Amino acid sequence: MTKNKIGILGSGQVAQVLGSGFIKHGYEVMIGTRETSKLNEWKSKAGAKASVGSFGDAAAFGEIIVLAVKGGVVEELATGLASSLAGKTIIDPTNPIAAAAPENGVLRYFTDINLSLLERLQKAVPSANFVKAFNSVGSNFMVNPKIPGGKPTMFIAGNNEAAKGDVKVILEKFEWDIADMGKAEAARAIEPLCMLWCIPGITKGEWSHAFKLLKA
Repeated sequence: MTKNKIGILGSGQVAQVLGSGFIKHGYEVMIGTRETSKLNEWKSKAGAKASVGSFGDAAAFGEIIVLAVKGGVVEELATGLASSLAGKTIIDPTNPIAAAAPENGVLRYFTDINLSLLERLQKAVPSANFVKAFNSVGSNFMVNPKIPGGKPTMFIAGNNEAAKGDVKVILEKFEWDIADMGKAEAARAIEPLCMLWCIPGITKGEWSHAFKLLKA
């Protein structure tokens, strides 16, 4: 059965871009935020399939949930909404970016290479089905990216195959090549791709790029 209702937790650029992208492809979207008034313009432009509510409203509304908040707060947010997330596909674009400044263009993370933020989320809310995606590309290229050289690659990981299937349906509509890297532990490799993606931006102001996996 097709899942058409998307709940997005967070109201920043990523939330609004993905929200508009989902609506473009026929989904209904509710964005959850603490300040609903700041989304008035987005809601007006997005049309009849767009709505705005609290985090709890969006978590309850969505058949699929997107975590579009900062990595430092996502675990607490997900834990607090655990009952509404149970059994659902949760798309996790977050990265564990620390408050400390980058070093020579390299972001600092509050996790280490042996435990990803995705794994922490899955452990914190075991009844939900987390899938890492959209964490290593800029918001302007998340939906139907047009980049010379063809479709870029979206790396995903998660423990639940059905949940990854839900995400693959979305990624195909959004015109991505999909590289399923396996279980949640693979996010230990996927999350640091954000570090690599950000280096040209931080050091040279170059943000218009994406990764592509080439296969022989």
